[in-house]
Amino acid sequence: MLDRGLDNWTVVYESRAYQPCSDRALVLHSLEIPYEIVRGLDRVSLAVPASLAERAKYELWQYDQENRTPTPPPPPLPIEHQNGVPGALVYVIVVCLVAWLAGEGFLNRDWFSAGRVDGELIRQGEWWRTITALTLHSGVRHLLGNIGFGVLFGVLAGRFVGSGVAWLGIVLAGGAGNLLNTVLLDSTHRSLGASTAVFAALGLLAGFVWRARLMSQERWPYRLGPVIGGIALLAFTGTGDENTDIGAHLAGFVCGFVAGTALTLAARRLANPLLQKLSGAAALAVLLAAWFAALAASGATQVLRGH
Repeated sequence: MLDRGLDNWTVVYESRAYQPCSDRALVLHSLEIPYEIVRGLDRVSLAVPASLAERAKYELWQYDQENRTPTPPPPPLPIEHQNGVPGALVYVIVVCLVAWLAGEGFLNRDWFSAGRVDGELIRQGEWWRTITALTLHSGVRHLLGNIGFGVLFGVLAGRFVGSGVAWLGIVLAGGAGNLLNTVLLDSTHRSLGASTAVFAALGLLAGFVWRARLMSQERWPYRLGPVIGGIALLAFTGTGDENTDIGAHLAGFVCGFVAGTALTLAARRLANPLLQKLSGAAALAVLLAAWFAALAASGATQVLRGH
């Protein structure tokens, strides 16, 4: 069909089937661009006069863009929802037990001085303070507030990643949050409370749900929903009066978020009961080791002062 002037025509589209060329020929026809459909041995070509080739290519490109089949979003990770209550119950028992032991001065130790965050002493190597401070509280109101939010976020995190893994991640992320906050603040900074761990739990939950694509991925507000929701809760519950350690809350949330995204790499193994039990035991072991070190160091200090 190009024998009328083969040298003056340019192929602008090729296909192995006739229909795609025919569809694009209709586009050119609507734009009053002359065209020819050429059948070859193994393909079909659409040609236009050489002088109109660039315009034709552009119009066909626009046609392809408008009719391109959208790439479906990746499917969410397969998640088996678990029971988040056991880990939350252990959390309540631990913080209440430490509150009682600290109030009684058990073992004739000042648990608050031994376990609170102290920027200067942490810089000198007393790493355990980043962990022990998570279990100390300044009063009943402080304790009850952290129990309430800790149980809420802890149960939700445990539902997605399992109680054992969730609380191991929360303890480690909470400790990392205290360390990060200490490094960024003045060396005289002192604090205590489970709130850093509470917001680590919130961050872990937000990071895991976001990275595992457990919310709709079709529109960006939904894709970022877990992140936006977590930040909103952080702003609403983590910024109180002048006694609120906002830096620790933010650091805990960030470290928890990183932990949550990392846990998606092991999403298919999180339902393993043995993994959950070992992780829960590891979380308790970290707390016990930290308090053992704290009380041992406190006893050594008392001995030195006695001399």
